[in-house]
Amino acid sequence: AARIKAVTRRVLSQGLGGVVAEGATSQSIQRQLKAILSADVKDYSRLMSENEMWTIQTLKDYRALIASHVRSHLGRVVDSPGDNLLAEFGSVVHAVECAVEIQRNLSSRNTPLPDEKRMEYRIGVNLGDVVIDRGKLYGDGVNIAARIEKLADPGGIAISGMVFDEIENKLPLSCDYVGENTVKNILKPIRVYRIRIL
Repeated sequence: AARIKAVTRRVLSQGLGGVVAEGATSQSIQRQLKAILSADVKDYSRLMSENEMWTIQTLKDYRALIASHVRSHLGRVVDSPGDNLLAEFGSVVHAVECAVEIQRNLSSRNTPLPDEKRMEYRIGVNLGDVVIDRGKLYGDGVNIAARIEKLADPGGIAISGMVFDEIENKLPLSCDYVGENTVKNILKPIRVYRIRIL
């Protein structure tokens, strides 16, 4: 029995490049196909420099709202360092529906504010293979979501070609093709679309 367990551990670790992190068990590391939502705040550093307390409180309020939308669409907030928020979904349709609702809701909150006070998020959504270790996500699937997020307009959503292919005939949304974009640390160019939020 001990030999079988040892062989199983070795085979699983080789499936992840032959390396298992020190202290990790093979059972704690998995590969899954996930829809990844990455969001961050436009001009966060400027907002902080102008009014730290207001910015921190607004960030907390907006982050709570985003997390509520993520949960209602059967997703999970994975991490939220600084002004960034990362969430995972088992369904790409749920991820995109969530992103649209988030931006519509935040827009209604921002509208009464002067331009310099608006806290606008950019959101990127990707569908890809990720490595899950103790609830954290790693891999190109996550990196691409973060990279295409930077291509979204403030208050807008950018999606990868993989996401577009999945939602094209499932959601009543209009998208504009941005083109193939070369993004940092990703070998192949990524097809990117922007969702028109009405």
